[in-house]
Amino acid sequence: MDALADLLDGPRARGAFLLRSALSPPWSVRVRDEAPLCLVAMVRDDAWILPEDGAPVRLRPGDVAIARGPAPYTVADDPATPPQIVIHPGQRCTAPDGTSMSEAMDLGVRSWGNDPDGSAVMLIGAYQLRGAVTHRLLAALPPLLVVPADALESPLVALLGQEIVKDEPGQDVVLDRLLDLLLIAVLRTWFARPEARAPGWYRAHGDPVVGPALRLLHGDPARGWTVAGLAAEVGVSRAALGRRFTALAGEPPMAYLTGLRLAQAADLLRESDATLEAIARRVGYGTAFALSTAFKRAHGVSPQEYRAG
Repeated sequence: MDALADLLDGPRARGAFLLRSALSPPWSVRVRDEAPLCLVAMVRDDAWILPEDGAPVRLRPGDVAIARGPAPYTVADDPATPPQIVIHPGQRCTAPDGTSMSEAMDLGVRSWGNDPDGSAVMLIGAYQLRGAVTHRLLAALPPLLVVPADALESPLVALLGQEIVKDEPGQDVVLDRLLDLLLIAVLRTWFARPEARAPGWYRAHGDPVVGPALRLLHGDPARGWTVAGLAAEVGVSRAALGRRFTALAGEPPMAYLTGLRLAQAADLLRESDATLEAIARRVGYGTAFALSTAFKRAHGVSPQEYRAG
């Protein structure tokens, strides 16, 4: 498994919030739902996303945006349009004064907006459960990213648009999986773009020495790796691997492995009820005590405190 595959293996939508939104201008929606990740695919007309910090970003038809929570943001027809609707945790919908707008904005099966024939149409998918998106993936993303239509060669947006308004048996599961696939397609495209400022491990993926080393570490992080053993596997000297790996990935091989193991442990603590002993064995630590010591040194809290928080 390569580093990107390992990272993208995490998204697992479970009862994700999905809808088709149709709106006529002027319109502006303030999103304060605290969802860990939200995907917005523009189908028709233009829109603007205004992050909490940063300049407004324009969305054109076919563009897909990913907003990383829990920071709020606004989606509007124009940056100057004041918010008319506020989305709260649990997808509760109100006017800015707190008046419920859920019934007024309901347009049918997973359809929402101020006009069923509105000029602006977008598809929205929100991962509501933090465990559905790994901490490692969230940490690798900026607060807001946009993949333009001409870069995303995928039929998934159109397919999601067809399926999102259906009310058939098992439809929630179908939509969850489509959302996962679309998210992965968008992120894979984004990571390959120059403006992504991809992490060092991603840029190193194509290197003939560091790339195979990364795949080995991600494929079996629990193995008792040493620099010498890893160098032998990729066919170079220990010193050559150390220099090349550090230069491209930004840290030595064993430091990278430690970070990978602790990140996987953090995900397992958040997403599962496995015992600390079981998690330690799974990520390559001999005992729960050894994992706890390393985890507290890296995160500042014990694994138990991390899970509780």
